[in-house]
Amino acid sequence: MQLPARIIDGCAPDSGTHFRKKPYGLGGIREFLRDVIAIANADVDGPRFIIVGIEVDSGGHRSFRPVNTGDFDGRPDYVSLVRDHVEPALDIRYERAYINGQQIGFFEIDDCREQPYMMRIDYSETLRRGDAYVRVNDAAIKMGRQQLQSQFKAHFQNSVSPNSIELGFAGEVIHKDLHLDCNDLTRLPSAMAGVKLDQLMQAQAKSKGEDSIMARMIHARLYGSDDPYVSRSPEELLLEKGQIRSRYAAEDRKYLFGGDAARLQTVVYNQSEETILDASLVMLMPKDDELHVADRPPDAAERFDDDSMYPDVDVLENSIRITQRIGDIPAGEPIEIFPSPVLVCAGPALAGRRFGIRYSLTGQNLRTPAEGKLRLLFAP
Repeated sequence: MQLPARIIDGCAPDSGTHFRKKPYGLGGIREFLRDVIAIANADVDGPRFIIVGIEVDSGGHRSFRPVNTGDFDGRPDYVSLVRDHVEPALDIRYERAYINGQQIGFFEIDDCREQPYMMRIDYSETLRRGDAYVRVNDAAIKMGRQQLQSQFKAHFQNSVSPNSIELGFAGEVIHKDLHLDCNDLTRLPSAMAGVKLDQLMQAQAKSKGEDSIMARMIHARLYGSDDPYVSRSPEELLLEKGQIRSRYAAEDRKYLFGGDAARLQTVVYNQSEETILDASLVMLMPKDDELHVADRPPDAAERFDDDSMYPDVDVLENSIRITQRIGDIPAGEPIEIFPSPVLVCAGPALAGRRFGIRYSLTGQNLRTPAEGKLRLLFAP
């Protein structure tokens, strides 16, 4: 990241650019938080800058005060201070630059679309939760109730109502229910391997643990002549059975999420007249042993050229969370949310049941999250 030429060439202090002759340091944290909030609330377009190491006098003459390298080492951690104390969240970076051989520092604060910004928690007796400042010309001024109300009103008027968002499953029309068939999982590689082990253990039990001809014959029938018989104790067979799922995980994945897997795709329709900016979707569905949701595409699925296109799927304690960053949602046309559909396989025990899926869609200029519920209906 480079300091813009307009600043290097001699920009004067204004509402979007603040010059400071020395670093804030540990003793200037209150002043730092105040300045960041003030410049974030300024009525300017584009990024805002706090330049450290340049003093500008009343005549516009600039004097360099080189910044010590230690000020960039995270003591204090300026970015963390903003993250912990200021709301809504701000995109702020602190970098070094060299002008005429002199090292200076500059904070860049970008994307200040959620004004007003204010203190999230108390920092000191003189900088409390809810305090807000705005930079006017080259001064930080504490905001009063009327100024805060004006910024809240402007933010509200420039945002999109969540009622303008329709979200559902893809199809000829956007609908809230998705019907899924249940699959026969007795042919799952791990399940078939478990059945074979059970038969082998039964044969061993009948022979009272001895290497009987029956056990050898059953092994040959189950595994074929290419897999030679190896004597194993009952304890070893039990241990092997406990490791079946991990041993056959890759083969199970191909079976569950291959050609017969259901493909869950959702669409969003922005019915407003304004593009939704930087949108993201989070979906939560119940966790169940009979509901298999791929956390990544199976290795053998050629239809996926790039695994990074697949949504983020996380298995939590009681639910499955699906997350997708959408980006901008244009107005006036439905768009598919997932670049690659979520792969789902339902076991037979789910037949006739229904699962609710809660969703929350957020966006920079969406007034509040668009939230609702979808349903998975499993065929009887």
